[in-house]
Amino acid sequence: MKPLMMKSTSMKRSPLKPARMLAITALVAAPLILSIALIACVNPGAKKDEAAKTGAEAKAAEAAAMVFAVNTTTATRGQIRDYLLLSGDIVSGSTVDAFSDVAGKVTKLYVSVGDRVQKDDPLAEIDPSRPGMTFIPGVAKAPISGTIVALPAQLGMTISQAVVVARLSRTDALELRTYVAERFVSKVRVGLRAEVGLDAYPGRIFTATVTELSPVLDPASRTMEIRLNLVRPDSSIKAGMFAKIKVITQDKPDIVKIPANAVVRRFGESYVFALQPDPENPERILAKRRLVVPGILIDDKLEIREGLKAGEEIVVRGQTLLEDGSPVNVVERLAPLPVAD
Repeated sequence: MKPLMMKSTSMKRSPLKPARMLAITALVAAPLILSIALIACVNPGAKKDEAAKTGAEAKAAEAAAMVFAVNTTTATRGQIRDYLLLSGDIVSGSTVDAFSDVAGKVTKLYVSVGDRVQKDDPLAEIDPSRPGMTFIPGVAKAPISGTIVALPAQLGMTISQAVVVARLSRTDALELRTYVAERFVSKVRVGLRAEVGLDAYPGRIFTATVTELSPVLDPASRTMEIRLNLVRPDSSIKAGMFAKIKVITQDKPDIVKIPANAVVRRFGESYVFALQPDPENPERILAKRRLVVPGILIDDKLEIREGLKAGEEIVVRGQTLLEDGSPVNVVERLAPLPVAD
């Protein structure tokens, strides 16, 4: 008999099938592919952030390097006045009409317009005679000493006792008469000072004070009559002259004032840009925003109640483009406002 042959326990491994090999390869390669994908996804974002950061820094550097050209002036401590600009006439302080005691025909005139007369001087002769009746002529006399400013009576005219023969004014007590609109009545009071200009004397300023206010307003024009007296009477001033009157309604002698166009108003705030050296670079000048409290505004001159001191240099042109801390280059320094108005 043939010997019984034992089968070996070690069996030959059969080769892997292709599908199984593909599966194993996929499992091994998956983490590597995922890592590569993550790296590919992360790197572009990081590059973008870095680019954005670099761009912002570049813009900041560009802004820091930008210097704005400006014009400046300095704040002034001085006077500011509110006023009413009016027009009026020079009139006599007292005007009196002269009448005749009798009715009749004017047969003689003793005076002309502009003549200076004394009280009781004869002005005109009036003959009260009628046809068939002869009477002694009457004489109209000057009731006061003054100047003849009007002479309604003419030779040959028949007048009655109610007709004005002559009008006399006391030219040594001239007044100014003007009218104030209703909306300004509350600003006017007796004792206010005024500056008076006359076309007859260009460049000369006369001083007057308010002496009288009308108790009523004219219902047609809605104006109130006021009268002023000249502080120093001047013989060169004549009744009937046209006057330009500046009534000072408010006078602040010791305030800080600046040109009104220096103030910037944004979002309900008022501020100016004051200059100061850059603490990091003394050669560079910065415009620092300064909040201010404005007061009265007169002729483009603005009172500053708070936020600015006299002598500080501020921007008056080019300030609309500035931000707080913007570097500036002063192109021109303008003269400050005068101390007195």
